[in-house]
Amino acid sequence: MNDIEISQNAEMLPIQTIAKQAGFDEKVVEPYGHYKAKIDIFSEKPNTQLGKLVLVTSINPTPAGEGKSTVTVGLGDALNDLTGGSAMIALREPSQGPVMGMKGGATGGGYSQVIPMDDINLHFTGDMHALTAANNTLAALIDNHLQQGNELNIDPRTIVWRRCLDINDRALRNIVIGLGGRFSGVPREDKFDITVASELMAILCLAQDLNDLKERINRILIANNYDGQPIFVKDLHVGGAIATLLKDAIKPNLVQTLGHTPAIIHGGPFANIAHGCNSVLATKTALRHAKYTVTEAGFGADLGAEKFLDIKTPVLGKQPDAIVIVATVRALKYNGGAKLADLKNEDVEALQKGYINLQRHIKNMQRYNIPVTVSINHFISDTDQEVNTLVKLIEAEGVSAIVTDAWAKGGAGSKDLANEVIALADTNQGPMTKLYDNNGRIEDKIKTIVQKIYGGSDVEYSPQALKKIKECVANGWDHLPICMAKSQYSFSDDPKQLGAPSDFVMHVNDINIRLGAGFLVVQTGKVLTMPGLPKHPAALDIDIDSKGEITGLF
Repeated sequence: MNDIEISQNAEMLPIQTIAKQAGFDEKVVEPYGHYKAKIDIFSEKPNTQLGKLVLVTSINPTPAGEGKSTVTVGLGDALNDLTGGSAMIALREPSQGPVMGMKGGATGGGYSQVIPMDDINLHFTGDMHALTAANNTLAALIDNHLQQGNELNIDPRTIVWRRCLDINDRALRNIVIGLGGRFSGVPREDKFDITVASELMAILCLAQDLNDLKERINRILIANNYDGQPIFVKDLHVGGAIATLLKDAIKPNLVQTLGHTPAIIHGGPFANIAHGCNSVLATKTALRHAKYTVTEAGFGADLGAEKFLDIKTPVLGKQPDAIVIVATVRALKYNGGAKLADLKNEDVEALQKGYINLQRHIKNMQRYNIPVTVSINHFISDTDQEVNTLVKLIEAEGVSAIVTDAWAKGGAGSKDLANEVIALADTNQGPMTKLYDNNGRIEDKIKTIVQKIYGGSDVEYSPQALKKIKECVANGWDHLPICMAKSQYSFSDDPKQLGAPSDFVMHVNDINIRLGAGFLVVQTGKVLTMPGLPKHPAALDIDIDSKGEITGLF
């Protein structure tokens, strides 16, 4: 059976049963049907005791597949089994863009899935729609302010707040609005971002509570006036209205795995554009209800894990107790030059060449002074010689290598990894080593990431990026952490440079100031905040029959 067939044939427990297992009072459970629920965490008496946190990351993604979410779910099921029901999973929500595009969903695979897979990958509980509506309401209010006399003297040419849509739509990257005469608004250029790249998504995932959500929304920079002074949402007096549209979206969503492990799925910022982590509220809720919480960060460790550690961890107030890096023999052979069509064939030489990608990720994660292990996500085509070679290469770095069979066996195929994670998480640890000082110069922080994480040698800035740096310094916004927007396929800003390229120059073309989220988005290379659909989008294979059965999701 394929992923969706496995999901649809699963025996699910009522969501109230899962909530009770996780320790939630029935009064805070808001069911969305039989198998999904919102958790009203603001009505809970919070438990101040936090469990252990396990961060799952991976090598750079390839067409060969890595299976980070699959390993995350399998590990969660195994930990839940070993601890007698005291483990939870905290994941991001899927975006409709990749689901209908090329990447697919974000619910794991095989027998390591969160379910109901089809619901989660489509509309789920409506969080993405609420974020889209809130984002575009703010955009409409800005344009209405221009139309109704422009009391704030906003310069339309400086408006940085964009509209959004949760689908890959390249036709909306650059548009002109306000055409049609004086009653149709003020004509100006505009752009669309995909919803998961919006600042509101980032804010939702970093907010501590409703008050923090509203304060962050009020801090959003929307434009400058004609005198060059910044204009914020608070100046429009609409922060409360925008927060109101997110009153339900801010509540974490509860579902279950195939093994009936409670799973909180909430928020979905892209890691190649935004910070790539699920919400602080979701992670902290799981930590308060379980001895072990397994979470993941998007794409490779150079993007997702770095941002989790440098952006999310300070807000969460809890560092990971262990880090799992997921890798596959197939993906490393691809990094070593093997063709996609040949990955089923044994090729130890390509594996050894491609190992440098995993090696750099291992060294990067060790830099933070957190215990690291590697999960070798097993494929049936892997040969014993390839697996043994990879294990020896990993162990030479001073970290353990655990072969995991989560796709085919679920939690049962992840027990060795779970035991290793428990051993690592229970070791005495000092404080996490920070990569950079937030109070340092913007250029120094960017260069530190480029040199220490990516392996580059220098950074080249466009005139637009240099202008933004000056603006940040002049307004005191230079103390914020850095959120790199970069190709997920390579350590460099060139997606074709596989393996572990070194001594390259990172090209910064713009810096987006995200005061509500609390970071600076540094745009590099040709990364786009509104992706496009591929030649053969996944939507061509998705269908529904007369009984409502969905096919083609993956």
